[in-house]
Amino acid sequence: MKRSKGVAKPAAPPVWWKNTYFWIAALLVIVGVYGLLRGDATIRDPGQRPETNLPIWYLAAAALMALNGALSHRLTVQHYEEEKNS
Repeated sequence: MKRSKGVAKPAAPPVWWKNTYFWIAALLVIVGVYGLLRGDATIRDPGQRPETNLPIWYLAAAALMALNGALSHRLTVQHYEEEKNS
């Protein structure tokens, strides 16, 4: 079936797993847990000065990214619902 020009395809409903913030948060959790299990030195960047509690910083960053993802997704869903209802 041919679509006529000028007719916009309806937008797909937003899904959380397409939000990059959640993927980054998951990776940070993995690195943070690995650092907790194996020690700070395993996740330290080459040349980085030794810091204490590095895995905790990774887990805190993961929490912030997850919060950012949740806020972003909620606003995207809200915008989608508004567009759908108008």
